[in-house]
Amino acid sequence: MERFPLKSSVPKMGTTYQSVYKKGVSTTNGRSVHSPSEDDMVDITPGCGAAGLQQAADTTPTNHGTFQLYEHSSRNSTASPNSYIAQYFSSSAGDAIIFSGMQDDDIPGIGQYDDFHTIDWQRDIARDRMRHRYIVKKRQDSILDLIKGAHDAWSGWVCVLLVGVCTGVVAGVIDIGASWMTDLKFGICRQAFWFNREQCCWSSNETTFDHGNCSQWLTWPQMFGESREGPGAYIISYIFYIGWALVFAALSASLVRMFAPYACGSGIPEIKTILSGFIIRGYLGKWTLIIKVVGLILSVSSGLSLGKEGPMVHIASCLGNILSYLFPKYGRNEAKKREILSAAAAAGVSVAFGAPIGGVLFSLEEVSYYFPLKTLWRSFFCALIAAFILRSINPFGNEHSVLFFVEYNKPWIFFELIPFVGLGIIGGCIATIFIKANIYWCRYRKYSKLGQYPVTEVLVVTLLTAVIAYPNPYTRMNTSQLIYLLFNQCGISNSDPLCDYNRNFTDVNSAIEKAAAEAGVYRAIWQLVLALAVKLVMTVFTFGIKVPCGLFIPSLALGAIAGRIVGIGVEQLAYHYPKIWLFSGECSTGDDCITPGLYAMVGAAAVLGGVTRMTVSLVVIMFELTGGVRYIVPLMAAAMASKWVGDALGRQGIYDAHIALNGYPFLDSKDEFQHTSLAADVMQPKRNETLAVITQDSMTVDDVETLLKETEHNGYPVVVSKESQYLVGFVLRRDLNLAIANARRTIEGITGQSVVVFAGAGNPPTGPPPCLPLNRILDMAPITVTDQTPMETVVDMFRKLGLRQTLVTHNGRLLGVITKKDVLRHVKQMDNEDPNSVLFN
Repeated sequence: MERFPLKSSVPKMGTTYQSVYKKGVSTTNGRSVHSPSEDDMVDITPGCGAAGLQQAADTTPTNHGTFQLYEHSSRNSTASPNSYIAQYFSSSAGDAIIFSGMQDDDIPGIGQYDDFHTIDWQRDIARDRMRHRYIVKKRQDSILDLIKGAHDAWSGWVCVLLVGVCTGVVAGVIDIGASWMTDLKFGICRQAFWFNREQCCWSSNETTFDHGNCSQWLTWPQMFGESREGPGAYIISYIFYIGWALVFAALSASLVRMFAPYACGSGIPEIKTILSGFIIRGYLGKWTLIIKVVGLILSVSSGLSLGKEGPMVHIASCLGNILSYLFPKYGRNEAKKREILSAAAAAGVSVAFGAPIGGVLFSLEEVSYYFPLKTLWRSFFCALIAAFILRSINPFGNEHSVLFFVEYNKPWIFFELIPFVGLGIIGGCIATIFIKANIYWCRYRKYSKLGQYPVTEVLVVTLLTAVIAYPNPYTRMNTSQLIYLLFNQCGISNSDPLCDYNRNFTDVNSAIEKAAAEAGVYRAIWQLVLALAVKLVMTVFTFGIKVPCGLFIPSLALGAIAGRIVGIGVEQLAYHYPKIWLFSGECSTGDDCITPGLYAMVGAAAVLGGVTRMTVSLVVIMFELTGGVRYIVPLMAAAMASKWVGDALGRQGIYDAHIALNGYPFLDSKDEFQHTSLAADVMQPKRNETLAVITQDSMTVDDVETLLKETEHNGYPVVVSKESQYLVGFVLRRDLNLAIANARRTIEGITGQSVVVFAGAGNPPTGPPPCLPLNRILDMAPITVTDQTPMETVVDMFRKLGLRQTLVTHNGRLLGVITKKDVLRHVKQMDNEDPNSVLFN
């Protein structure tokens, strides 16, 4: 396509030229001197006559009767990447053609999206490519342009660096604040009230502490002159425990309700939906960030059955969203912004567990929808920086950056795969019970009067949790401390009833031999069984209330309790029957061959995997979380067994179930479409119904505004005429409104009778009122399918291309439109579910 042999005497120009070669492809006898590359192609569209277009006075055509294309004559430093003007001349007319590859930035708001709408991934990625090509071409012009090009190249790395630093700092603040306020329920430090119990006892010269208490740490009964033990002390401690829990929970729920309703819950279902291309304004804003941080500290300290790890993903994503606006490359392009949000999600898991690699895999496997290779590298870098900053702050006060560091020195033996797989089955069953019960309760809350009293519900749940939890030492303590206790190995310094074995500790240098469990172990098992039941029930009612609450730590606790009980059972079996064939002689020596803490770790992974349906990222998080690298195979076996059982008993994990409950437009790439319907069965409108369209050059401003008032569609196909219905392009409702409003302000003479021209302006009006050219907001390359395209193919296109809508044609004529919402409704209808549960566009 070297030239267009279109004579200037042709009065009507009805063809839309998609691309021509730029200036510099000289011709000799009708042949090009060199083969142009792809970068030599530019998009052009006929404009509205010669109105509003600047002609290049310093250029002269050499081939009369042939259109010549030139770049904008004034390539100054202030020109935007969208201000190129393609100009051509003929022997008798000076018409012009302008580029239509991108939206013009002169119209404020063009290219953005309304709240609760889906983004167009292809459009945003194409806009970024055009912007990048412009910067690459411009950086050869001057030193300033070269600096701008370098800034654009490393702005993504700088952004994720800032996200990692801020995420690490915020995580340190949350860990320190939650630790101090949790201990505040039990007592206060006499020397410095801002110290938690562990920090308070660091300066003590005592060699032994009574249940972690030293003389510097005063319990609440001691503050009132009572002793540490006794009925009076127990009652005072009980009252203060319940009182502080209610105060913390009430503050958290009130802050969420008054200032940031989006700060409640885990946030991961919404983050998954946002990363799939959905817009929820304010969900990642500054107020949500502030209230989420403060509310999370309060809700964790209240003793509710929740964790801070899930909300850390939301907090990190808020930081990523806010910091992305420092870089217009990401702040003004929704598709590019989601690359930063994917890296931020990885940083959130990294600081939550001290697991940077697991955080990257979690972002890839669980939350991200679009994850190119460069996003993988940046996510790794962001998670690394966040973990490094948190390690520098050292909120745990030890040399380990992981949450539950364990040191097991015994390898697992082959037969243990049987109980490990059994723990996976148990974990899948516990997870399924929890998911079904929680979704039932959340649905009841949503459609009943209970949802109108969120603060009251929080206080009731907190009161019940505190009253039930305090008598049992395993539910009274912080959930993270409980998990660490269950993961830990029994040793000389461990005085918990779980380690009440008949062992000989006279020789500290000898190995701890196998021994029979004493009464303390059996009492601890019954307390753990009660703790399992209480935590399962209370987590069902807690997850979803209007405070920041995560699910990772409660799930790990449920699995760790079940795993520790199973581990103690296998350990005692090996002690009493060491020579049976199961143990293959491995347990006939005097040393331990069974590690109950390992079973707690495997059980924790099983329940968490069943709840979230994670596999690869879960295993990596678990061995990073504990430092137990040699136990990857048991973790993998339990995770796969849990996932299989969970998928057999219920298709969805907890996050997908909450996405479906809230009606978010999320197309899960893991689901398969197994129906035989066609595009014609799903498109809107149905056959024999009227399709709302805009013609390319025969409708006035009043006609377009009337169409906008009478219909509520988010976009409109542009056709040649209402009689032919041949497709020209697609224009968004928002862009139409903005462009018309901007034209009324800036272009003199625009009235309701002005003709709106998108393309093919044949015989444009010469007199007043002037026509309104809107080809810059026209998408001339919309994705189209035929009416006979299988819906399986259409669904794959929506998933893999991130489409917002696709147009349906037959023999080139437009028939209808299929939106993402139409696809979701059709999928639910085919699965015998309520299609009206899809609430948003």
